[in-house]
Amino acid sequence: MMPAEQPQSEPIDAGQLRRPRNPRREDRPWGSYEVLTRGPGFQVKRLSIKPDSRLSYQWHRHRAETWTVARGIAKVTINGEDQMLGPSQSIHVPRTHKHRIANPSSIEPLEIIEVQTGDYLGEDDIVREADDFGRA
Repeated sequence: MMPAEQPQSEPIDAGQLRRPRNPRREDRPWGSYEVLTRGPGFQVKRLSIKPDSRLSYQWHRHRAETWTVARGIAKVTINGEDQMLGPSQSIHVPRTHKHRIANPSSIEPLEIIEVQTGDYLGEDDIVREADDFGRA
C-alpha cells in the first residue's frame, strides 16, 4: 500500500494575516489616511498631511490614539497645549482629550503613524470642536 500524497500548500506570511486585503485609503481635505492593519481593539493608520494643513480639533468617546512622526515636523495640540514633534517622536492622546495635528511646513508633507486603541474605532466616533473645512 502506498502512502497518500499530501497536498502541498504555500507558506503563509504571518504579516499577511492581519493586513486588510485592500488597504483602505481615504482622501480628506487635509490629505489622506490609509489603514495599515487592524485587530480586536486596535487599528493602525498612516496619515499623510498636506503642507500648511491640519486636521480638525476633535475628541473621541471610545478610543485613545498614539501618534509617531515618520516624516516631517508636526505641531500637535492636546487640550489647548501645543507641542512640536520631529521624526521618531511620539505622543499619546487619551480618550476624550481634544486634539489636533498640523503640518506647519509650506513645502513637505507630514507622515504620521497613528495607533488607535479602544472598544470602538469607527470613523463616526469623532466630535469636532473646530474645523478649517466647515465640518464642525
